[in-house]
Amino acid sequence: MLKFKDPQTRLLADQLMQPALIRIIDNIRKHLDDSDWKGSYHETQLWPDSVAASEMQRFKELQAQLSNATPEEADDIRTELTRLPQPFPGYELHLTHKDQERIVDVWQLCYCVCFEQYPVSKGSVSIDTSLIDQEINDVDWLVLDNKAKSIIEEVFKQLGTDESC
Repeated sequence: MLKFKDPQTRLLADQLMQPALIRIIDNIRKHLDDSDWKGSYHETQLWPDSVAASEMQRFKELQAQLSNATPEEADDIRTELTRLPQPFPGYELHLTHKDQERIVDVWQLCYCVCFEQYPVSKGSVSIDTSLIDQEINDVDWLVLDNKAKSIIEEVFKQLGTDESC
């Protein structure tokens, strides 16, 4: 779970994450076009460490029941779901080439773009302020694109290893 130094850092992260995702996805697409690797995206659910396996299982069971529930049952199921811990959406890139497969966490790549140093072993994350054009107080798309491009180039270069950004 990310820890932010202060509310301003959180606001800047919120401002940068969508543009970072756009540039990461676009750079992945460009690399896949010129690569022997094939890629597909998969949505996942990420749970906080403190959530018990039984709570995760109950959440999944209730989600599955929703599709066949009557309107009254659906209301009861949604009420019970609100009482359970909620997962965070995850987004994975599954890369395959011949008999090799790699899974890359797309959000982790976005974090590598948005933060000065990621992953952080202790403490809170710091925004890479070079991604913000101070004159207009908005995203500097050129800097953001160059950083995303560099990170994706490294991912494709390291496909044979388990290293990250």
